[in-house]
Amino acid sequence: MFFEVPPELYDEIRTRLTEAIGDENYFSGTLTFPFEGILCRLRTSVIVYRRTERLPEGTFSVITDLVPVWWEFHTESDDAGEMLNDFSFDELRRF
Repeated sequence: MFFEVPPELYDEIRTRLTEAIGDENYFSGTLTFPFEGILCRLRTSVIVYRRTERLPEGTFSVITDLVPVWWEFHTESDDAGEMLNDFSFDELRRF
């Protein structure tokens, strides 16, 4: 069985990865979570690039790019077990 990664999942990964990175400039770890009945697991090490934005409310550090050093993305279900998928880190970077 093959799993096509939908835009909603990329957005979910982006949200979770951004939270896991926090204020750091490097992240290495694993995110594991369910998505519509599929267990997803992203193992990655990324270099985080940021820029400083100055607004009337204050100064903020904003992630501008993530450069993967290494990654793997797994998807599995109770019915099919581990499934091949079409995850692309380049696609994730667009989010």
